Amino acid sequence: MELPIRLSKDSREPIYHQIENQLKALIAGGHLPAGTPLPSIRALSKDLEISIITTRRAYQNLENHGFIRTLQGKGTFVAEIADTTKQQVKVSTVYQTIEEAVDMAARYDYTLDQIEEIFLQVIRSRKGE
Repeated sequence: MELPIRLSKDSREPIYHQIENQLKALIAGGHLPAGTPLPSIRALSKDLEISIITTRRAYQNLENHGFIRTLQGKGTFVAEIADTTKQQVKVSTVYQTIEEAVDMAARYDYTLDQIEEIFLQVIRSRKGE
């Protein structure tokens, strides 16, 4: 199975964290329902052209947080996640992303009013799609 994961080697966010966050988003957003088989650590590492250790760390963190489960000899699967957990992941991810965008704009010396106007422009352009 090919997962739609995009890694940024230029990002300050560690690669394993990028994988973890993108898989959480796919699971919380319903794109990977419970029981969906995931690629093996080795296969995903090869697809993403990264270290097996990096992929293993992402999978271990996801398993520790209850998003995936590994069955010995069968593989790794998306775990059953409570709707409240899915909602928390969605809200916190979007909030964090908006926060990062505001921080980036502030580094470019935009005022909060200017940032708000850009935000509203983006929303208006999305409504027009």
